[in-house]
Amino acid sequence: ATAGQRCTSTRRLIIQDSIFDAFSKKLIAAYKQLRIGNPLNEETVVGPLVDKAAVDTFVAAQQTIIAQGGRIIFGGQVLTGEGYESGCYVVPCIAEVENHYEIVQDETFAPIVYLIKYHTMDEAIEFHNGVPQGLSSAIFSRDILETERFLSHEGSDCGIANVNIATNGAEIGGAFGGEKDTGGGRESGSDAWKAYMRRQTNTINFSTELPLAQGIKFDM
Repeated sequence: ATAGQRCTSTRRLIIQDSIFDAFSKKLIAAYKQLRIGNPLNEETVVGPLVDKAAVDTFVAAQQTIIAQGGRIIFGGQVLTGEGYESGCYVVPCIAEVENHYEIVQDETFAPIVYLIKYHTMDEAIEFHNGVPQGLSSAIFSRDILETERFLSHEGSDCGIANVNIATNGAEIGGAFGGEKDTGGGRESGSDAWKAYMRRQTNTINFSTELPLAQGIKFDM
């Protein structure tokens, strides 16, 4: 219901080329079933954008996608009529793009998802890490070698890396934060308290004599 306006919303889907077409068709079929409307309605899946400026950004992003060589394959319309009087309701957009497009490198904070083809795992990781942001990531795979690589230093460069679960949201018990332009540091999790403390080293001598460096003696 946040309509792509969450920091952990999935922006890019990097899809193996052998299943790209079949996946795209299924994704479009799923998007056609999304209920758009008042977020207070339990049946609503997609709520409004935050304001008219966000809608303008959403529309402009699609124009940029096309100008840079991409293709809109679903959605992107601004809804009007009963229930949509605010002008802030839109149909989520699916676009086929290349990872290097400038628009793909930016966070639009709108319901736009980019579909990107890859052939090898090396290529997928290169695409994945080839953006300035580094907050949340996910891999969907039944291959344990692929998933372990994704979680290793060779894989995701994000602060959050999930396996077979989406990027959005965060486990309350886990450390929340990112890398690169997202910024360092972590909130929540077992180390959260450290951000609110300062470290001080204390050494206390409880004896009545001053310890001296090794080999030093004074006759008093």
